[in-house]
Amino acid sequence: MSGDCEAAAPPVRPEAATRVPRQRDRAGSAQTTVLVAVGTDKHPFDRLVGWLEGWAPAVADRVALTVQHGHTPAPGLPGAVPFLGHHELQTAMSGADLVVCHGGPATILEARRHGRLPIVVPRDPAHGEHVDDHQLLFARRLGAANMVVLCETREALVEALAAGLADPGRFTVRADPDSARAQETAVARVGEIVETLVAASSGRRTWWRPWVRPHRNGARR
Repeated sequence: MSGDCEAAAPPVRPEAATRVPRQRDRAGSAQTTVLVAVGTDKHPFDRLVGWLEGWAPAVADRVALTVQHGHTPAPGLPGAVPFLGHHELQTAMSGADLVVCHGGPATILEARRHGRLPIVVPRDPAHGEHVDDHQLLFARRLGAANMVVLCETREALVEALAAGLADPGRFTVRADPDSARAQETAVARVGEIVETLVAASSGRRTWWRPWVRPHRNGARR
């Protein structure tokens, strides 16, 4: 998704997008639906996938899991799917009790639009997961503002997931379509702050251009 700053990754063709794996019927069960989305960046995210591979077997009877794992191999995970089309991803988010994702701004915003407080594991360039540390900076800012649950370690992720399984309601926010623009403005402001920090620390040209779309007359908004 363009808002996740993943321009380096090849576009996902419609025929390459895979539908969400069919989950078991949850009627009458106590299963919690968990969606994990690592985005489409070409860098692998072995760290997050490995953490999930260690966590999933212990909760297999309690969790209906879908993992969009992108370019990261995930042979040991149930519900693994490389990519999801936009509609499939929105459907999965709207039906999930818990959403775990990378630190991409668009993914975070979409999760909140669907009423989910995302559990965010930002990509770390020190592990070869991204080209720079903008996801770390962005996710830390949102974590400090209580807009996400920030998890930078396996222990923190497992703790957050345990809390979510015990009480999924703790990971919901108000899903109000009328507030979408306000949320965009807030996230855009955080992005501008992170852009300044990244540029100052690296001397590179800034990357943040959130939701800039051309009007029909050629003007930008």
